[in-house]
Amino acid sequence: MDNDSMNGYGPDLEEDVISDTKDDVDEPPMYKVLLHNDDYTTMEFVVEILMFVFKKSPEEAVKIMLNVHHKGIGICGIYPFEVSETKVKTVDALAKENGFPLKCTMEKE
Repeated sequence: MDNDSMNGYGPDLEEDVISDTKDDVDEPPMYKVLLHNDDYTTMEFVVEILMFVFKKSPEEAVKIMLNVHHKGIGICGIYPFEVSETKVKTVDALAKENGFPLKCTMEKE
């Protein structure tokens, strides 16, 4: 007799456990982080926020800033809940610290 059949653990049991685990693990919901246009926040500040908080390249930051400016809203990125929440709070704090009313929100994707 081999060890697997003696202790009750064999390839069949292992496969069952793996497939059950895969079924139970869902991807966490993702959230879009959005910047909203206003008449006071400078384009330069928005670009700085996008580069500093969202790690965008200067080119990406300008593109997103122009979306915010022309369309009223721009997507900064899509992240798990905790990351999105932290980024929104960081933008709010930096905007307030610099005297801008920049609004940053998150919504479930």
